[in-house]
Amino acid sequence: MVNWLTAIAEAKVIIDRAKLLPQHELKLRRRALVRMTHSSTAIEGNMLTTRQIEDLLVNKKIDAPRRDIFEVQNYLKALKYIQQVVEKKISITEKIILKIHQLVTADTLPEEQSGHYRQGPIYVVRRRYGQPQEIVYTGPAAKKVPGLMKDLVTWLSPGTENEIHPIIVAGIVHQEIAAIHPFADGNGRTARALATLILYKRGYDFRRLFALEDYYNQDRPKYYAAINIGKNYEERKVDFTPWLEYFVKGFKQEIDEIREKIISLSLKKMNDEIQSKIYLDKDQMQILDFLDQVGKITVQDVVNILRCPKRTAQSYLQKLKKLGIIKQVGKGPASGYMLM
Repeated sequence: MVNWLTAIAEAKVIIDRAKLLPQHELKLRRRALVRMTHSSTAIEGNMLTTRQIEDLLVNKKIDAPRRDIFEVQNYLKALKYIQQVVEKKISITEKIILKIHQLVTADTLPEEQSGHYRQGPIYVVRRRYGQPQEIVYTGPAAKKVPGLMKDLVTWLSPGTENEIHPIIVAGIVHQEIAAIHPFADGNGRTARALATLILYKRGYDFRRLFALEDYYNQDRPKYYAAINIGKNYEERKVDFTPWLEYFVKGFKQEIDEIREKIISLSLKKMNDEIQSKIYLDKDQMQILDFLDQVGKITVQDVVNILRCPKRTAQSYLQKLKKLGIIKQVGKGPASGYMLM
């Protein structure tokens, strides 16, 4: 694991420093968003394709079961919320975790269960065709859940930032949510989204180009076997090593693939004039990220996003317009900007 973590750190330097055209970076981020959403919901049985998810991302109507549509839309909203938590530098609390759960289960769970800890027992069952269902895991009693979640959030306090590697922290929290199973449904999606939030918050976002969920979805039986903690919470396995080996190995595999894509794109030949002008700073990329999500942006939107003066916002938008990345639509107070 130490060797894998070292390799990931080395790849992080390459990815963070790589020069990418804004259009390439936006495309990779959108692709990662779709892959994360597709794989995390597919693990739970969602049947939507990546193409259908891309359509939903731009608010196109698709022909699919309503529950599948809700699950995908919900996960996209949860990932957007995660980004807001990171940008506002909000500490992870029980309220944040409950909000993530509420987002991923909206319209698929009763209101009294969505965003609330379960009030009864929980069982993970295995169903095999032609055979009775088998209970493979029993969670802790419902009355213990609030205390266990409080302990988990306390462990996640800022003090662990310097003591434990961010990837290890994310892996441990992922398995703890699976073990506590604090919700009536949506535990897996909440665990995966929360792990992503931890990585983003602790500087391991890799420009938001990775989708670790893809690794889980490639071999679901292997994922379930790795996260296995025994038959019930009271007699659970306390050795995290097998799961963390799986988690870190999968993270390395995903980051290696991202690194190769980055290197390939950054080595593309461009003339000196384009190379000197086209690369953007973090604030400008944040504007394009927001624009990619909503389709249209105003000067006031930029002021709100970057918390900057109106003149600075106008300057950013004019530069992006001059580079041919965005175009102005409308005039006067109703004017805005869209991607070219």
